[in-house]
Amino acid sequence: MKYSIICLFMLITSLAYSQDPLGEYLGDESAFYAETKQVNQFFRRFNNEESKDGVRYNPGDKKYRDLRERKNYLDILFDAQNSSITRDLKQQFIADVNNETNPTFLDFRNGDWFSEVAAKFDYRGQEQIIYLYLRLEQDRKGYKWVLHHVHSDKYSSMMPEKESEEKKFIHPMSHELDFMNLNKAFQDTDHLQDYAVKGYKPDYLTMLLYDIKRGDLKFKTVTDVKFHFFQVDNWYFEIAEFNRSGMNRGWLISSLAKVPETQKENFRKYLFRE
Repeated sequence: MKYSIICLFMLITSLAYSQDPLGEYLGDESAFYAETKQVNQFFRRFNNEESKDGVRYNPGDKKYRDLRERKNYLDILFDAQNSSITRDLKQQFIADVNNETNPTFLDFRNGDWFSEVAAKFDYRGQEQIIYLYLRLEQDRKGYKWVLHHVHSDKYSSMMPEKESEEKKFIHPMSHELDFMNLNKAFQDTDHLQDYAVKGYKPDYLTMLLYDIKRGDLKFKTVTDVKFHFFQVDNWYFEIAEFNRSGMNRGWLISSLAKVPETQKENFRKYLFRE
């Protein structure tokens, strides 16, 4: 009898300590409600614009963007399995965006976020992964996604963005020869960019569209999607979709970093693989 009581006590204690705080917050159907199923829902949860069971608040509702309630949502919007997002870093971020005097809310129409899409293409019978970067652009009274940058190993090897240190050039007296030496320049395919204006950078998006129009490049499928956010002052974060069991799934913050405003442009170039 005594042994049974001890076992029962240990079982109750184990259950109590294994209670998931996320489950406590979200209630009995926590496994369903915990998943952030859409990117738009991530926006609403980040801003605390919907209830824990997915019902949207009206802007006049006292719970709409309530900072105390919002803190709970922010805490569960991170990939809990990512060890690079430390508890301290996460708490600093939450404290900044949920600041009582100057909180930060995500704005779908704000230009400081964009999508990175890894897409599979067929290029003359060979499979190629090309990274497409899309951003929202206003169109009349609405918005649309548009391509604004492309990265491809094929394009970067063919037309590197960085200029060579010792550039080939067309002789300054070439005009006296009716520029006949252009023939030699155009045959030097390894150094074609050297003959372009200083500061020239190849436009990979134009190369992509040209290859598609010519029929050399054919879209097959999307293999991965992520979104990059710069809307929070001095911070950058990325969200990605996690399809897995448990409650920590759906669209979650998969990367977080402190990035001063003065360094954000260089950070964007890094993300563009420039």
